[in-house]
Amino acid sequence: MSFVPIIMGSRADLAHGQAIAEALKAFGIASELRVASAHKATRYVLDLLAAYEADPQPKVYITIAGRSNALSGVVDANVTAPVIACPPYSDRFAGADLYSSLRMPSGVAPAVVLEPTAAALLAAKILALTDAALRDRIAAARAAAERQIREDDAAIR
Repeated sequence: MSFVPIIMGSRADLAHGQAIAEALKAFGIASELRVASAHKATRYVLDLLAAYEADPQPKVYITIAGRSNALSGVVDANVTAPVIACPPYSDRFAGADLYSSLRMPSGVAPAVVLEPTAAALLAAKILALTDAALRDRIAAARAAAERQIREDDAAIR
């Protein structure tokens, strides 16, 4: 069984996290939403990660933090599983806050995916490397998307 912890920097990120969780659910992947700030509660983040890392089931972490995204870097620096940063876009900063997700120090390498459903898809593809049934569900979703495009194209001709 695969698992995706979704760690949000604040409760303000809940809608973003729920969109990811719903997309994961469509692939049959269990997830858990948590709030843990790397800036305000670093020890709490590390405690959560220690508990997750003690569980041997395959996992991919998805982090959601805007402004100064220390959360993704702290998570990636303290786990061996892949980390996907999915920062919310902020009109307030005209997207400039996304740079904190893109530029990480050497030795820290979370992937950055801006669209919540795409972050879930990337997590699913990573977990599917060792899960044939999940690969089949991803392939079925791709086939359904292609059928829909063909139907849409036929409908407008």
